Amino acid sequence: MAKSTPAFTCSACGAAHRKWAGRCDACGAWNTIVEEAPLSAGPGAKSLGAQRGRTIELTDLATEEAPPPRAISGIDELDRVLGGGLVPASALLVGGDPGIGKSTLLLQAAAAFARSGLGCLYVSGEEASAQVRMRAARLGLADAPVRLGAETNLRDILTTLDAERPALAIIDSIQTMWSDSVDSAPGSVAQVRAACHELVSFAKRRGTSVILVGHVTKDGQIAGPRVVEHMVDTVLYFEGERGHQFRILRAVKNRFGAADEIGVFEMTGQGLAQVTNPSALFLSERGQASPGSAVFAGIEGTRPVLTEIQALVAPSPLGTPRRTVVGLDAGRLSTILAVLEARCGIPFAGLDVFLNVAGGMRVSEPAADLAVAAAILSAREDAALPPDMVLFGEISLSGALRPVAQTENRLKEARKLGFSQAVAPARSKTGAEDGMRVRQMQDLTAFVGEIFGAG
Repeated sequence: MAKSTPAFTCSACGAAHRKWAGRCDACGAWNTIVEEAPLSAGPGAKSLGAQRGRTIELTDLATEEAPPPRAISGIDELDRVLGGGLVPASALLVGGDPGIGKSTLLLQAAAAFARSGLGCLYVSGEEASAQVRMRAARLGLADAPVRLGAETNLRDILTTLDAERPALAIIDSIQTMWSDSVDSAPGSVAQVRAACHELVSFAKRRGTSVILVGHVTKDGQIAGPRVVEHMVDTVLYFEGERGHQFRILRAVKNRFGAADEIGVFEMTGQGLAQVTNPSALFLSERGQASPGSAVFAGIEGTRPVLTEIQALVAPSPLGTPRRTVVGLDAGRLSTILAVLEARCGIPFAGLDVFLNVAGGMRVSEPAADLAVAAAILSAREDAALPPDMVLFGEISLSGALRPVAQTENRLKEARKLGFSQAVAPARSKTGAEDGMRVRQMQDLTAFVGEIFGAG
């Protein structure tokens, strides 16, 4: 039998290498490449060769079987992100910055599921059981029928899960779990991959839903190999700024529901409280109309969300003006400034441009281009936009405004919050929204001329 070739893997990004090197070519990290023993190198390993396995049972795709019912927690924002509830035998991965509230959210979710009749087991690898109970008492969850465990040995955890057979198991966190069959330190790529594989396999085999907590890197990505995100059914990110009280639970991947769905929570002294109207929260600090402020009617997942985009344009003492962006893609700002200068004849040379999404919200939708351009022009001309106006539309490189999806839902949300006029691209399906005046613009030049009186 041929001798197996050793494999080398980067512990920072999970990239595979044929030989050891001091620096990873994929992520640029130093001294992170470690050797991993191949699966066939373990004791008692056998090659499949010509051996035949057992046959598997096949079922007809058209067989009429009722899908398994979802478990409803009663926390509407969480159920929304999950796609309508927790699917039995599913595996979820939750990531977020340290101290953002992942453990608090999952403890509240476990208590909500347990009170609805679901058997829940919370396994902590970072805290003792007494510390988890202390947090539960602070959150008013001391009477919740949730069973606790403090363990990091994967074999003991799987044995307990097999004996208890809970409907939901929460593992906090996957980086602290270690398997005695893998010869590497806890938290390494091999340990994380092995632990995740065993837990996901147990979930599919026994019908237990498993929620895994994952640490994130300084770039905001879940630490460990990317294969972990492919193993699980759903990947959720818990986002938020420490200076703001709200948190956003975002679905990045969901096999049982819509991706990019968000749930909004507010951090209080009694834990996380769900926010049923996030638009009102993001606009709560919006006062009188001021230059450099524009309201964007966006879509996050399936829900419309209104956010305030703020801009500041000031003379720059530097040779190269600054372009500072918070909550938006910096590349989009550069593109919008170039279009304004090339198509509308509005120069920004020698001017610093600062852009911010109020409340710490992050906007990645191209439909925010028109609101960004309006906020920048308002700040540059020192002219405030009407306080009852919302804007949305994508700007092309030619200066034309492109229609965006779900225009009617955006207008309906704006009308609900008291806005009476909107600026949208031409050919948008606006519907018939009572009390809402929609001004459709063909291109950016027409928008500048009508709103600011120049172009």
